[in-house]
Amino acid sequence: MKQTLLAFLLLGTFLGAANSARAQSKKPLIWGGDTDGGFPYVFANPTNPDEVIGFEMDLAKALAEEIGRPIEFKQRQFDSLLADLERGDIDIAMNGLEITPKRLQRVAFTRPYYIYQLQLVARADEKRFQNLDEAKAKGLTIGTLGSTAAEELLKVQNVNYKSYDDQQGPYDDLVQRAIDGVLMDVPIAIYYAAPDKHLKYSQVKPGLKFLGPSFADGYYGIAVRPGDQKLLEELNGGIDRLLKSGKLQKILQKWNLWTHDQYRLYENVEIVAAGSEMRFGDYVPLLIKGAGVTVLLTLVSFALAVILGLIVAVARMYGPAPVRWLAIGYVEFFRGIPVLLLLYFIYYGIPAIVPGLKLDPFLAAVIGFGLNYGAYEAEIYRAGISSIPRGQWEAAASLGMPAPLTFRRIILPQAIRVILPPMTSDLVALFKDTSVVSIIAVVELSKQYQILTKSGGGYLQIGLTTAALYLIMSVPLGYLSRYLEQSWGHKT
Repeated sequence: MKQTLLAFLLLGTFLGAANSARAQSKKPLIWGGDTDGGFPYVFANPTNPDEVIGFEMDLAKALAEEIGRPIEFKQRQFDSLLADLERGDIDIAMNGLEITPKRLQRVAFTRPYYIYQLQLVARADEKRFQNLDEAKAKGLTIGTLGSTAAEELLKVQNVNYKSYDDQQGPYDDLVQRAIDGVLMDVPIAIYYAAPDKHLKYSQVKPGLKFLGPSFADGYYGIAVRPGDQKLLEELNGGIDRLLKSGKLQKILQKWNLWTHDQYRLYENVEIVAAGSEMRFGDYVPLLIKGAGVTVLLTLVSFALAVILGLIVAVARMYGPAPVRWLAIGYVEFFRGIPVLLLLYFIYYGIPAIVPGLKLDPFLAAVIGFGLNYGAYEAEIYRAGISSIPRGQWEAAASLGMPAPLTFRRIILPQAIRVILPPMTSDLVALFKDTSVVSIIAVVELSKQYQILTKSGGGYLQIGLTTAALYLIMSVPLGYLSRYLEQSWGHKT
């Protein structure tokens, strides 16, 4: 009897473990990718924005069938995919991730599922250069997507380049003549700059051409955490079966991405991790340079905001009715829209509306911050000027002093006591807000931090150095704000 009971217990334990294993094997894999301008990898279906499509979505569906496990897509920022993977927020990362030695220092990659090359794109009327060497010799600027093999190549070859956070921005800037060329992976170039390709989801910009043949082979792979060997083997097996069955070829052909080079996917590919990380002396000068851009951008933008704010405040308080309405409209409009949206519109929207207009990214940032913070400054100045008793105006008028002179000599100097402390607080806020200008390719301190960490530098040491630089610059501004509040404020 005891032996029979023991046998049943063992059988129950075995069946429970088996069921647990099956349930675990069916647990969905969370796949991280970025649909923001993600043609042709993963992107929102133009006819149904709730649906995510792309050749990697098709690959994920086919791979899920091969491994018998659901794969669920999760929207993540491209720049943070590897960090999200390391934290465990996602199980796999697949988003045109190039298998590079530096990335292999952080994560493991499956066998490749696509062989890419780089493609140089220029305007159709371009006659100054035909390749990167000629562009370098003439000091021309090439745009590219940050954290990619193309950016690394431009850096190694010492070509002037501008790094972008999205793949559409460089092509927009190229059309608007803000840069001279674009270097990106062939799949991106086909969908943004190949007018001879009649693609269903084409994003081709007018007036562009491929410049020379594609070059610099590389591989896309699926990234997993280094210790997850079981998952790596599972995915490798699935990709291998998709290759041998011809399903992967059909997916790539559907998206016009299959080339003769893809037959090399059947070969064994071995890529080793890079050697040492970036040293302290290598990245500090670059961070200091980025800090200089941050300070200059802050000061110039705030100077514009001060001028605009004073004009708008005076117009709102003393102007005729139409002028007052315009001043109120300015304040409400620029306080009501995000500065990020404003920067996008100024840098990309206005040149598209005004043919031939070319805006430098730094200038666009200054205008954007100036307009945005000018609205806040206008309200500060209006409150400060209104705090001065009306009797001051009447006393000056009784002495025969004209209103403009009264304002300049009597009202404004007293109002400054009220205005200065909140003004310096806004200056500190603007100093920190400059970090958003990376979206229009201004390389200030935070953008430089992102570039360096993606180029193989350590997050901790570069992050601490960047934080220290921000503190060195911002703490004195805080002391200035408190000093002005104490020395210029109303005495009690």
